[in-house]
Amino acid sequence: MDTSFISQSLPLFAKATWLTLVLSFFGVVFSIVVGTFCAIINFYKIPVLRRIVYAYIEVARNTPLIVQLFFLYYALPRLGMVLDGKTCAVVGLTFLGGAYMAEAIRSGLQSVGRTQIETGMSLGFGKIKLMRYIIIPQALAVALPVISATTIFLMKETSVVSIVALHDLLYVAKDLLKEGHALQSNLMLVVCYLILILPVSLGFSYLERRSRFAGFGA
Repeated sequence: MDTSFISQSLPLFAKATWLTLVLSFFGVVFSIVVGTFCAIINFYKIPVLRRIVYAYIEVARNTPLIVQLFFLYYALPRLGMVLDGKTCAVVGLTFLGGAYMAEAIRSGLQSVGRTQIETGMSLGFGKIKLMRYIIIPQALAVALPVISATTIFLMKETSVVSIVALHDLLYVAKDLLKEGHALQSNLMLVVCYLILILPVSLGFSYLERRSRFAGFGA
């Protein structure tokens, strides 16, 4: 194995890893925000907005991220709206991830017992306090495994952002493959993704165990 090639290419992989981390972070955070908003609309069955949310979820879940990125990066400029590659990547990840997060959080919201909601209302909790202190904490505990899976899914989906001119991990690996270092390039690609995703996976596993334990103790 050519270790000198690995040491020379480390800065490229480090830069690409940081880019992937940044895109993943903002994509996941915004996805949770959008998903929570959509789930609350469905939970309270707000008539017009509920139909819009339903249409959004169906479009987002039934089109590939690469198609969404093509639209954002190549079609929107024809309509007078130009976005740079990073913005397109974050918007695309948010658009896709928000739909999956919405379904996960919605199922969590629906799992909260009616008795607990009525108890909160009898204590004088308004809709905001009821949602903040009773419904959302329990819903997130139920939805946590799906949120975890969706987060990891979105981190893996960053591998297609090279189509919007971003030098992500896959782009760097493919570029270095042209130099005839297939083994080293692929090995470093795998290691970089493990460095990114494994801690997230372990962290969510820990949170899931804690939430199960807390629920059992209750």
